[in-house]
Amino acid sequence: MADDEMTTAELARYARQLALPGVGVPGQRRLRDARVLVVGAGGLGSPVLLYLAAAGVGTLGIVDDDVVDTSNLHRQVIHGDAQVGTAKVASAREAVARVNPHVRVEEHPFRLDAARALDLLARYDVVVDGTDSFEARYLVSDAAELAGIPVVWGAIHQYSGQVAVFSARGVGDAAGVTYRDVFPEPPPPGTVPDCATAGVFGVVCGTVGTAMATEVVKLLTGVGTTLLGRLAVYDALDGEWRYLAVRADPARTPVTALAEPEPVACAVSEPSATADRMDVAELGERLAGGDVVVLDVREDWELAAEPFDPPAGADVRHLPFGRVVAGDADAALADLPRDAVVAVLCKAGPRAERVTEAARAVGVDARVVDGGLLAWRARSAAATR
Repeated sequence: MADDEMTTAELARYARQLALPGVGVPGQRRLRDARVLVVGAGGLGSPVLLYLAAAGVGTLGIVDDDVVDTSNLHRQVIHGDAQVGTAKVASAREAVARVNPHVRVEEHPFRLDAARALDLLARYDVVVDGTDSFEARYLVSDAAELAGIPVVWGAIHQYSGQVAVFSARGVGDAAGVTYRDVFPEPPPPGTVPDCATAGVFGVVCGTVGTAMATEVVKLLTGVGTTLLGRLAVYDALDGEWRYLAVRADPARTPVTALAEPEPVACAVSEPSATADRMDVAELGERLAGGDVVVLDVREDWELAAEPFDPPAGADVRHLPFGRVVAGDADAALADLPRDAVVAVLCKAGPRAERVTEAARAVGVDARVVDGGLLAWRARSAAATR
């Protein structure tokens, strides 16, 4: 049998796809021979990986430095309860193998950076950007421009999402356009909502991620018209898709080298100039000494899901962050003591910044707990080893 011939097992597996006009055996071979890099094995990467594996893409590279957390599971459907605490690349590899054992997975368990991006992307035919940070998106776009490969990009926010295809060289008759052409500069620091605060409608990840996988298959097989030159915008609440025409900026300077992009601070995570701080070690010492009041600013459901476990007798109070945002926190802040240190705690630290500022403005000696509950739990876990 020639190397380019398909096996009986492959013909049976892809029978319904082979029957499609424009795909057939030649299109399926192109999928089998393709190499696709998926950056991010999270909410968007999950459906992308599952559908590309099912479609028969021969090699899938996965970039992610994170581990599976319980809070991921409502939207990151490639992972399950049994994978909590496992590296996402390993969890995703196992899921891909269950979907299609013919697919080869290449694991890249690290955060993409300027030092590695170009060399890595140059090994693949298409890169899928499922990241959740602006700095990563610019890095992927720049590396893809230098490597000469297209980017399938997606993003989500609460109940909406966006999908596009970017390529500096163009695809077919479509002129080239990159992420930087459409979004020349990242948003100003402090204007991007924090993901933990804003929330994510999990099924939107499935809708947007599946659309992204569709674009990859179209690029690889040549069927249909890709989204290059168009930005698809999805509104889940209205059930509508809108399409915006986008084009290259003739004044944009082409990318000639990679640089590490500057981080973009979230709206509630930019460090405050007025907020004092303490780490979890100091919090533990103060709790043991009984000279601190803890103000937990997580929402009610967060307290129920992940309780804070201070020593017995600790003075712990609760002020939901939502009340602060709504401007309904004055009375609660007024009740805080003026003769004690108040340690302001949220899950990871960002929301505590804003509450600390408000508390200090009314004369409270408030201090942000760096790293929040996550850092506290990591300290507690290390102490029990």
